[in-house]
Amino acid sequence: MEHKGLTKIGVKYLFITPIFMANIVYFEIPADDVDRAKHFYHSLLGWKIEPSKVPAPDTSMQYQDIITGNSNVVTPMSGTLSMGGMYKRKMNEPIVNYVMVDDIDEKIAMVEKLRGRIAVPKRELESVGEFVIIQDTEGNVIALFKPMM
Repeated sequence: MEHKGLTKIGVKYLFITPIFMANIVYFEIPADDVDRAKHFYHSLLGWKIEPSKVPAPDTSMQYQDIITGNSNVVTPMSGTLSMGGMYKRKMNEPIVNYVMVDDIDEKIAMVEKLRGRIAVPKRELESVGEFVIIQDTEGNVIALFKPMM
């Protein structure tokens, strides 16, 4: 089946004409305890989390900037925030952001040590990769994803 503006290559599609798509460019993680959440994400994913240089409208927000990578370095993993999915809601599920990791089993082992929990056990998506959905120390969910390479 051909899609407008796409050419099929195996099971993947290559864009051959420009198509405008709105990409996710930012995320926010609510936390009951900002320092505890900073420790969790820095220890688990290596994210740099520091007080924002932009003044928050309310200083009690303790607003932090999260740096997840170097946007000036081009690697095979560059531009990874370009895909998403949609499904019929079953309960009151939140939006889930997927974070690419290089060793999913190592990260799974770290989650509970950091007082998080596994919300959905690791699963494999054939020809795509593996993912696990975790809950952080603040009750938020995030998925860890290891693509097939």
